[in-house]
Amino acid sequence: MPNEILKSDLLAPAAASPVPLHAQLRERLRERILDGSYAVHAQLPPESELGALFGVSRITVRQALGDLHKEGLIFKVPGKGTFVAKPKAFQQLSQLEGFAQAMARLGHSIRNVVTSHTAVAADAAVAQQLQVATGTQVAEIRRIRCLNGDPLSVEVTYLPLHIGERLRGADLAQRDIFLILENDYGIALGHADLRIDAIPADAALATALNVAEGSAILRIERLTHGIGADGQAIPLDFEYLYFRGDAFQYRLRLHKQ
Repeated sequence: MPNEILKSDLLAPAAASPVPLHAQLRERLRERILDGSYAVHAQLPPESELGALFGVSRITVRQALGDLHKEGLIFKVPGKGTFVAKPKAFQQLSQLEGFAQAMARLGHSIRNVVTSHTAVAADAAVAQQLQVATGTQVAEIRRIRCLNGDPLSVEVTYLPLHIGERLRGADLAQRDIFLILENDYGIALGHADLRIDAIPADAALATALNVAEGSAILRIERLTHGIGADGQAIPLDFEYLYFRGDAFQYRLRLHKQ
């Protein structure tokens, strides 16, 4: 029972701490959710019971739960209560690697559905990123990436045409383009520049990702550079990545110098 778990595992927050009580409670609950002490879809006790267990007011409990709800760690079902949400998949931004490679290391399975692989005229934005003239023919690869069987992201990749043509014979349903470029073609990758924002899902994204139109989508623009024979960075792979906001997050650790 969730109530029994809370009584045995959690202690009342220290009132003397300079950290606000709602923040202490939020962190205790977050720890138990992230370490698996609370199973996915387990129901939390009502606010009144949580307040009694921790010796805090319902307002404090409501603040803590509100923070966890904003983080996507819990969800509420009207008339039924508060439940532990399914953990989001995540990828660290500390190193440049393919998505499937990162997910496999965390025990997830990835399947790619290639919806198109064509040659297109580069529009102004793509041309600027790949440093070619507008209208130059480039390869465009569109994929839906499924995590553990569920659609997670839509990815639109642009590459120089000669590389895109070589990729037609590659297993893009199972392998990362990054790994193919490095391991099969011997192209060294250097660094990537990212821009991240959020957008509402339009009809096409909503259908592809099986979410409601208008749902929050994490959008990433990523330009990956290869390393030329002279050691200089060369624009190689420009992508628009659209992730379900309810199922994925990027993580990054920052150090103060």
